[in-house]
Amino acid sequence: MLSILDRYLLRELAQTVAATVVVLVVIVAGTAFASVLQQVAKGSFPASVMFQVLGLRTLQQITNMLPLASMIGVLMALGRMYRESEMHVLMSSGMGPRGLLRPTAILAVVLVSLTALVALWLGPWAAATSNTLVATANRSVIAAGLDAGRFTELPGKGGIIFTDSLSQDGTRLGRSFVATQRPGKGGIDHVKVVTGSNGELYQESNGGNRFIAFHDGWQYDIPLGANNWRVMQYQGNDTALSSVTSSDAEDPAESMGTLQLMRTATPDARSELAWRTNAPALTLVMLMLALSMSRQSPREARYGRLMLAMLSFYLYYLLLALGRAQISKGHWHHQTALWLLHLVMIAVAGWLLWKQYSPRRPRDDKALPA
Repeated sequence: MLSILDRYLLRELAQTVAATVVVLVVIVAGTAFASVLQQVAKGSFPASVMFQVLGLRTLQQITNMLPLASMIGVLMALGRMYRESEMHVLMSSGMGPRGLLRPTAILAVVLVSLTALVALWLGPWAAATSNTLVATANRSVIAAGLDAGRFTELPGKGGIIFTDSLSQDGTRLGRSFVATQRPGKGGIDHVKVVTGSNGELYQESNGGNRFIAFHDGWQYDIPLGANNWRVMQYQGNDTALSSVTSSDAEDPAESMGTLQLMRTATPDARSELAWRTNAPALTLVMLMLALSMSRQSPREARYGRLMLAMLSFYLYYLLLALGRAQISKGHWHHQTALWLLHLVMIAVAGWLLWKQYSPRRPRDDKALPA
């Protein structure tokens, strides 16, 4: 049963951590939005699924946000209580280090469990769902913005497409034409117009390019400023819509389930598995570091400890990233070095906490001369 003091401390810590998570989510969502918008402009996927992809990619980043948010939230909450002498009053009233450790431990269990849930299941699910959503949308002309009876610009300024009718699934077209402009020999631009009595959309099996297969139509090649037009009648003609490429190098291991990663022996799979399994430990270590660095005097600089904590986090995160890179390159075949790093950091945090709250020895003052 939690005491009134435990509930108060837990509420203060949880509220500050939650506020920090919200701020970091807004920052990460803004960065992800810029990346997604760039990919939409390049024609990597249609604008109709932009916000779904943005939400899923933001959800993936929660694994990296929770350790940082946990450290900043606990550090700011306890730091405020120390600066306002609230913690000094509580300790003078008989609250020892255990009174502070109990609510922090409860919060740690919740945050570590949430980090494990996101890292091991929710993050991979978001990555797989995002890839499936983009792949499905790229196979549909409706998702690309095409509507019957309306001129539509192809992604990446690829040209103009028009159709008078469209099937419900967006894959079959009625009477249609596509007009594109491309540079030709001698520096003369050529306008290519392809018409067809009907057509259908398909995509390469590897998810690369999208094409429209026109049937029973005409193709016109018109050099601008010249009269040597070329006209060709055809029964079948495939026209590329756009090149579906991503600006970011997608890692297939990111969308694999955790159990599937355990059964895969490739370096990329081992690296992704190491990153997921180390995320909860990273959150725990960050909480312990924040707890050991939160004690400060009322006259101490407001953000001095926060800057030191941020530097410690990025150094720690960089070491973990270097270890992950060694695993992905095949230099390391296990996670022993990463877990040793966690143990070292936990030992350092425990030693700092013990130094802060251990009783100090009385100082021997020399007798003053008479």
